[in-house]
Amino acid sequence: MKHRLTLAPIALLLALNAPALAADLVIGTATEPSAMDPLFSRTGPNQNIAQQIFDRLVEPDAKLGMHPGLAESWTVVNPTTWRIKLRADAKFHDGKPVTADDVVFSLERARNVPNSPAPFSNNVSGVTGLTAVDATTLEVKTEAPTPDLMERIGFVYILQRAAAQGKSLQDYNKGDGTIGSGPYKFKEWVPGDRVVLTRNDAYWGKKPDFENVTIKFISNDAARVAALRSGAVDLIDGVPPADLPTLEKTAGIKVHTTPSARLIYLALDGTRDESPFVTDKDGKPLVPNPLKDVRVRTAIAKMINTPAIVERILNGAGVPGAQLVPDGVQGSDPTIKPIAFDLNGAKALLAEAGLKDGFGITIHSSNDRFAGDKDIAQAIGQMLTRGGLKVNGVVTQPYNVYAGNATKQSFSAFIFSLGNTTPTSGPGLRNLFMTNDPKAGTGGFNRTRYSNPAFDKALTEALSKFDEKERITGIQAATRMVFKDMPIVPLYWQTVSWASKATIAYEANMSEDTAANLARLAK
Repeated sequence: MKHRLTLAPIALLLALNAPALAADLVIGTATEPSAMDPLFSRTGPNQNIAQQIFDRLVEPDAKLGMHPGLAESWTVVNPTTWRIKLRADAKFHDGKPVTADDVVFSLERARNVPNSPAPFSNNVSGVTGLTAVDATTLEVKTEAPTPDLMERIGFVYILQRAAAQGKSLQDYNKGDGTIGSGPYKFKEWVPGDRVVLTRNDAYWGKKPDFENVTIKFISNDAARVAALRSGAVDLIDGVPPADLPTLEKTAGIKVHTTPSARLIYLALDGTRDESPFVTDKDGKPLVPNPLKDVRVRTAIAKMINTPAIVERILNGAGVPGAQLVPDGVQGSDPTIKPIAFDLNGAKALLAEAGLKDGFGITIHSSNDRFAGDKDIAQAIGQMLTRGGLKVNGVVTQPYNVYAGNATKQSFSAFIFSLGNTTPTSGPGLRNLFMTNDPKAGTGGFNRTRYSNPAFDKALTEALSKFDEKERITGIQAATRMVFKDMPIVPLYWQTVSWASKATIAYEANMSEDTAANLARLAK
């Protein structure tokens, strides 16, 4: 007995002095990235991975406010010259410091990444000169006054020149050149299964809580929820709205919800004389393409009962949309209202356009990008049928395939989204609606190839104003112009939810980012 009493305090002392067991995190995510190169695509799944490995000059907060990242400060020297000061304590994962030369390399590389489905070239368009003044000072010259420069270049991921220069997409996917300065280091990517990251203990910012992070790709909604409930994963994104009430009442699980600035929309191929999935009532190609007529595009908008979609498919997890960004984001125009569901009005517009008997069309959508995407596509197909069109089919694809096909103009009517991640709607309008011009770096997300010179001019002039009130007023005027033309049909802004074990705290954010650096051990 005496022997046992002697050992107990010793064992307790050893336990108290032992290091705490390292915490690991397993995330179940709905959508897989298409590459590990952080500059390959600005699409959400790619950015979710990139932001954990790489830093940017600025970082958004949960409400889209912009804060210093690698850039400690920035100064407007004159309307076309900026000075950016980098923080001196940032180091890449191999221990080398982040320098202005690495930033120059990254911004120059962003101009032309081959085969990018959503390029960063828009972020650096108009930049005419990049100079590393010293190790931590960067000078940027622009072709014209660019008041929102940091909203553009600030969101480009910064790579290490020595590690990344000359690397191919396949090299990045294997981890060669995938060296950032972010909170986690790249370990492996197993396509179709997982990405594995490890903690960067030398991170300059807030230290991550998790030593190892595994991001599992679980596209099926039911399987993703089941994985959380069984304990196979610690955190999931893309929580189906129908499951929210149950998960909110489940012991040991927390739900994290926020309105987002992601607009879900129906894009219409209104530029080509012949569109691949537009037919007559007999299924033969229809020329000229009726989607070129704004009356037809408006008629389609009137056929879609968006409030019903939000209520019945999303269980209320959305807000019917009328423009690019919701109230609260600068550039939103309160005079623009959602188009009302009006079948009689839609049929009247079709008749006015000489199409009283309608025409044939196919709806395309992703099936794993956001909650209910494939169900929404089916619902829209039914609504267009009731509106007098012949819906030849509803086709859905995995997002990492679908996004590339949409960029190649493979569709006629397709559901897509744009998540605004900046304090104003200016960059989003520039990317989505300005004339697609790779050299000018405009219209990088303009998958319909919409082009309106008057809109281009109005937005360009607005974005050149250093006076904030004048700039926002100009952005609103350009917004009214483009949505009157109806190149896309706004559907709704998402309300997004994550769910986790109760031991995990998660920062629900309007950018809809799913990343380990936004998760913490609950206190």
